[in-house]
Amino acid sequence: MSRLILNKSALSREQRRLSAFSQFLPSLDLKRRQIMAAKKDQKTALAELRDTLRTYREEVGRDLPMLGTGRIDCNGLVWVTQVDLRWENLVGIRLPVMGEVRFGYKEYGYLGMPHWVDRLVILMREVLELRVKEQIFERRLRLLEEAQRKTTQRLNLLDKVLIPQARANIKKINLFLADQERAEVVRAKIAKAKREGA
Repeated sequence: MSRLILNKSALSREQRRLSAFSQFLPSLDLKRRQIMAAKKDQKTALAELRDTLRTYREEVGRDLPMLGTGRIDCNGLVWVTQVDLRWENLVGIRLPVMGEVRFGYKEYGYLGMPHWVDRLVILMREVLELRVKEQIFERRLRLLEEAQRKTTQRLNLLDKVLIPQARANIKKINLFLADQERAEVVRAKIAKAKREGA
């Protein structure tokens, strides 16, 4: 750390720094609170999505018990070919938003497969889309957590280090300048007394 210069220009500079820090602090705190609210909303949306996925699993188990026999190979019937991502800006954080999801389908003979395979393909497509959405929600949550961590660090740096340091520097400079002023007054009085005595 550089040595503090004790003069009026340094005092002015420290007062400007303190003013800038004090103005920036509330906006940084507001950003942190907005990130926390968005993170809470994202956690809620992710929990709801996972409940929906659980419901789909139960529905498949209830409506398609014949899957348990393993006589029909259902692997590779549906797969994701492309996911379009868009980006949104939330208080300076770029967050992904799911756009269109495209799927590929395995050709199968309608007469060679049981009728319930059509229902299975539809359910698999919906579940795959929800899985992609879940991954995007998890990514958004990670980005929000990282942004909250950085914003909290900056807020703590301002609130607990830079602002108290600027105040201490201002106090130290003011004290030094006041001492200098008193010393000048004392010297002037001594000089005046010497002149009058001479």
